This record gives sequence, structure tokens and C-alpha cells, in this order.
Amino acid sequence: MGKALVLEEKGKLSLREFPLSLDVGPDDVRIAIRTVGICGSDVHYYTHGKIGHFVVNAPMVLGHEAAGVVLEIGTNVKHLSVGDRVCMEPGVPDSTSRASKLGIYNVDPAVTFWATPPVHGCLTPEVVHPAAYTYKLPASVSYAEGAMVEPFAIGMQAALRARIQPGDIGLVIGAGPIGMMTALAALAGGCAKVYVADLAQPKLDIIKAYEGIEVINITKQPAAQAIAEATDNWGADVVFECSGAAPAILDLPAFARPGGAIVLVGMPVNPAPMDIVGLQAKELRLETVFRYANIYDRAVALIGAGKVDLKPLISASLPFKDSIAAFDRAVEARNSDVKIQIELSTDGVAK
Repeated sequence: MGKALVLEEKGKLSLREFPLSLDVGPDDVRIAIRTVGICGSDVHYYTHGKIGHFVVNAPMVLGHEAAGVVLEIGTNVKHLSVGDRVCMEPGVPDSTSRASKLGIYNVDPAVTFWATPPVHGCLTPEVVHPAAYTYKLPASVSYAEGAMVEPFAIGMQAALRARIQPGDIGLVIGAGPIGMMTALAALAGGCAKVYVADLAQPKLDIIKAYEGIEVINITKQPAAQAIAEATDNWGADVVFECSGAAPAILDLPAFARPGGAIVLVGMPVNPAPMDIVGLQAKELRLETVFRYANIYDRAVALIGAGKVDLKPLISASLPFKDSIAAFDRAVEARNSDVKIQIELSTDGVAK
């Protein structure tokens, strides 16, 4: 038994001893957690106690964006060794399911995902995880960057769904962590330029520091007008909706060029209206994203090759003993911070 950050109920966190199994099966690895990022879903469970039909009905350990070091390997594990620095894909599907066989295991109904009720997360000194979903980090990639692979994988999934062509112009609605990850993935995927629209200027200031990114503050100019002016009234080739805001979803046809693509990444809290006729009039292709599949190794490779630098998106790192304060900051500074991370000690023993 070790300490864990536990969501006891809506609005109540505690850092306490919590029983979690550390039995290592033949295909598993035991990992000392080093760095865990706080995701918007973690915050939403904290503040609301649920996301859609996923409801926290019992104490649950939070956290799913993680990197660490291998402490023990199962007898069947060949690609990892004790001492390897790794990041972990938090969703584990049923390998025999139809979805897995089709390569779309992210939508496997039987998937178990860290910190999604009733599955416990990884904000604890040690975890056991399937080796098949554990990835070795290049020497050049820090634990902090390794913990950023999970949100970046969502951006990469979005970029792949968009079917970007070299030289495309992209537009990202929403400069939250996932919006920023999507913008960087779109650039890595071939976009010549990506515009990012939001109303929070501090976040726009962070993302505009990247070469190839232009920003639109929608409190000063409507996104549709800005992208029209930037493209000679043609529109963006690919539009990524990452805000989940109903007004933005309704306006999507105005952002895209005829025959362009729209990728829905953000999740609205409630059902949102959509302009179907507007989509049809331009024959826009509509894609959706739910997490990711077969992406993690590519994400690690891009970061390791220096093609994508995620370090500027890490707003702060707090020690494990200050986990509750880290979550409170994530709630209070959501319009200025991008990613808050929690650091555990080098040997897996909580600070």
C-alpha cells in the first residue's frame, strides 16, 4: 500500500494511503512514477464528480498522463528492461475485441482507462501496467516531456483524422492544452501555417511563440472574419474544433474552405447544435476524435527527434506532497496555465 491522490467525492481530494494491486503478471511491468500531468478530465472529475455517463461513485485515484522508470518486468516481456525510462498509454483494450482487431481499440467498449470511473489512475508512487502499452523514452526526452505524450497523442490523432496535405492552412478553435497539442501536431503533419483562436490572451501568447502559428483573439475579431481575411475569403483547409463550445460548433462551416475538413476534438458538456446545411453546402468532410490508437510510438519519436517541443507548455511542476494545491491551481488558473505537472521522487517513493 502506498500514498495516492484520491478523489473522495466531488470537490474533495485527499493524499492518503490507498490499496492498489502491484502484482506483476507475465506481460506486465511495475513502474515507479516520476511525473504526472493534470488533465482537464481530472479537473472536471474534481469539480463536477462526473463526465457524461462516467460518474465517480466511490473514491478514485486520479491521473493518467505519466512517465516513470521500470522497476520489474514480467516473464514474457522482451522489449523493456529494469531501469528503462518509459511513458504509459493509459487505455488498455480487450485485445480480442472487434474494435482491437480493426485497429480502433480506442473505441473498444471494454477499454479500461486510468482515472475513468471505476478504474484508478496513476497518481501514486508505483503502478503495474501492461508492457504492450508501455513505451521506452529516448535519452533526450525528459520525464516531464514523457508525461506530455498522452495529450500530444490526442493532437496527433486529430491531425491524422484531418488527412492533412503538405502546405495546408489549419485553424484550431480553442487554445487549451489539447488545442495547442493539435496545432503543433498539425504543423508536424504538414500544415504550412496554423491559426489558433481563443479568448484567453495569456494562452494565445504562449502558443504564438511557436514558428508557424498565428493567433486570433476572438474578443477582438470573430474567428470567421480573421480566417477569411488570412485566406482571401477561401477558408482553412482543415479546421479543428477543440473548445467544445456550442457557438463555435455552430459556426464551423464559416471557417472552412469548400471541400475542406472539420475535425471535432473538443467535447461539449451538453448536446450542441450543428449547421448541417452549412456543412453540406460546402461538402465539408466531418471527422471525430476519441482519444487515440496506434499513435504513442509516433508521438514519442517526434518528440525524441526534436520535431516537436512541448516543454514551453509546462506551466509549473509541484511536488507530490502538494498535489491538492496543484489541482486547485489547475482549477483557478485555467485561463493562463497550460499544463500543471506533479513530480514524484526518483525512486518512486512519494515526496
